[in-house]
Amino acid sequence: MTAQHQRQESTQPRRTLTVRDRRFARGKRERGVDPVASAWFAALSCSFPRGEAMFIEAVKAHRDDVPEQLAREIRDFIRQEVNHSREHIAFNRAVEEAGYDISEISARVNRLVDDTLATPPFVQLAITCALEHFTAMFAHQFLKNPASLAKAGMGDPQLWLWHAVEEIEHKAVAYDTWLHATRDWSAFKRWRVRSLLMVLVTFRFLKNRSNDASELLRQDGITGWRAKWGLVSYLFAKPGILRKILPSWLGYFRPGFHPWDHDDSYLIEQYDGVVSAQEEAAVPAE
Repeated sequence: MTAQHQRQESTQPRRTLTVRDRRFARGKRERGVDPVASAWFAALSCSFPRGEAMFIEAVKAHRDDVPEQLAREIRDFIRQEVNHSREHIAFNRAVEEAGYDISEISARVNRLVDDTLATPPFVQLAITCALEHFTAMFAHQFLKNPASLAKAGMGDPQLWLWHAVEEIEHKAVAYDTWLHATRDWSAFKRWRVRSLLMVLVTFRFLKNRSNDASELLRQDGITGWRAKWGLVSYLFAKPGILRKILPSWLGYFRPGFHPWDHDDSYLIEQYDGVVSAQEEAAVPAE
């Protein structure tokens, strides 16, 4: 490998991924929760099982000849994503048991994933990098403000914190796989492709998740401008997750960007510390 190609590989320190195989309560929607928050989180969850299966396939398609440390990270990434899919399948089942029809949402997700799988493998991987950046940005906000998750009102809020911490932990795996897979590309070509696809992914992600949330709100009898204003207020005002992630989203377009340029690993340590303390407190004294 030439010196130029070596510079195009990730120079970030390698990190250890922990596969936290946890299971969460399968609850129905609680009373008194924010219907907009509930619809938004349910819309996110409906996209996860098929979407994460796509992420796995996109990364697996490029894992040949990667460095051994990255190969280990890819294996753990896959194990984490499989667990996430399992728990969100259960969450989505609870949404249906609460009386919501998610068949139209599931069909829309399936069409989008099928469209992505019809593209060249390097496009699938770049799309995965963009979506993994979205999940990492959301994860950061969930862990910084866990109280906002209480308004989701479906199942166990700890599901979202568990998912969030592992999304942060593996946020660079797809991107490092992309750097390796495109190591023969110029830096400009790599930047141009990933930036253009991030613009496309952003448009499609926000449009389709908003449509999904609107469909769930419609089933609650919330339609028209009331539904639209509710979503805009929730996403951009309070708690305003889309407003809060804007700086991180813009950072993706910086030449030389890497997910770990923003080191929020302290959130992983905080989460693991809290869970460890809870588990110790739950052990009966002898």
